Amino acid sequence: MTGSDPSLSAIMSERRQLINLAYRLLGSLADAEDVVQDTYARWYVMSREEQDAIDNPGAWLTKVASRICLDLLRSARARRERYVGEWVPEPVPDQAEWLGDQPDGDPADRVTLDESVNMAFLVVLDAMTPAERVAFILHDVFRYPFPEVAEIVGRTPAACRQLASSARRRISTAQKPPAPTKQQAEIVRDFKAAWAAKDIQTLITLLDPDVVAIGDGGGVVTAAPHPVHGGALVAQYFADLVDRAYGLVVLERTVNGQPGLVVQREGVTETVIAFDIADDRIKHIWAVRNPNKLRPWTT
Repeated sequence: MTGSDPSLSAIMSERRQLINLAYRLLGSLADAEDVVQDTYARWYVMSREEQDAIDNPGAWLTKVASRICLDLLRSARARRERYVGEWVPEPVPDQAEWLGDQPDGDPADRVTLDESVNMAFLVVLDAMTPAERVAFILHDVFRYPFPEVAEIVGRTPAACRQLASSARRRISTAQKPPAPTKQQAEIVRDFKAAWAAKDIQTLITLLDPDVVAIGDGGGVVTAAPHPVHGGALVAQYFADLVDRAYGLVVLERTVNGQPGLVVQREGVTETVIAFDIADDRIKHIWAVRNPNKLRPWTT
């Protein structure tokens, strides 16, 4: 009897919102799921009387989840220092591409794919201060008013307004408007074909002269230990990978809401590749190989 149990009602109506919020704040679906689990654990540890005293359970859950994320972001620098190699946000798939629109588990666990989860956007978010990131995501993406943001961040509404403004400037400086999705898909398809053919010259024409390619193996599997800079070097790097690609299948898939590639061996996803494409050229390539970040990608 959902109507008589506000805690159950809160879970049913807010879980997906919390997953989406926490993923955008942390760039990790696994961490987002942990945050939501911790948030509900804090709800259930309260007595029924304490729960009933909360006028808006959804707002309470959002505030608690956001504060947990803020604490995690503040400790992220230390955790990143222990991470082996480059760190890239955890990619998320479009479930419909894998499942033919059939549900897989709880749909509340899915991340809504929009411009606020594309890889380039998440990478810029990752460069922000924790307070900037939380203020910006809560206000600009989830439309929370600054007085409510202030309660979560522990700053004044005016300070949170400045934080969000600073975050917008960072995004405006770092990102060019992306190419239309259809055009992106065509460029990714051309990249896939040139890569398979080891056609370095065609790869160079698809890449921006200042392109940067980053691999994330997390110390679990091999990946480029440092970013690869420049069209010629990136093209050569990918061409050299073909010699080690026996038995691999490269699929065109949606990665964080944009055209990308998925590399599989015997049905197991080994690499997910996201692209940042603007002005008809590939500006950034992110290849996530850490299997701990690829759990949602293997059918």
